[in-house]
Amino acid sequence: MLPETAKLRQIPVLGCFTYVTYTEILAYYANQFFFKSRFISKKSKLKLYRSIIRPTVTYGCETWVLKETIKKNKLMVFERKVLRRIFGPTKERDGTWRIKTNNELDELIRHKNIINYIKAQRLSWFGHLHRMSEERMVKKVYKW
Repeated sequence: MLPETAKLRQIPVLGCFTYVTYTEILAYYANQFFFKSRFISKKSKLKLYRSIIRPTVTYGCETWVLKETIKKNKLMVFERKVLRRIFGPTKERDGTWRIKTNNELDELIRHKNIINYIKAQRLSWFGHLHRMSEERMVKKVYKW
């Protein structure tokens, strides 16, 4: 059974409306067993996130418009949720536990967050676009 937040929503795409699912939530919940397991190392969990979940979330990101800070924030919130599940809480010297801060998470992943990943994918697509032959439809639309 899907979580309550995995409902369909209607969004505009290229002038028409289409229905999409919350793929990031579905990808995360489908693999949640691995993220909760204590028998899987943090390194393996991070590889799982980078190889399955993040590509699922960012599918087609080369064409997204990320000017709105709301979209960027939602992506970052989702990524931090997954990273907090992977790296777990921090134990203080006095014996209390606390969740990791955003800066701590950013240092753990060496500033390779989902927004930087999307920017790299866009740059890669741009290079691919410039290497295309002139008679390709995508190149014609780009030059138009």
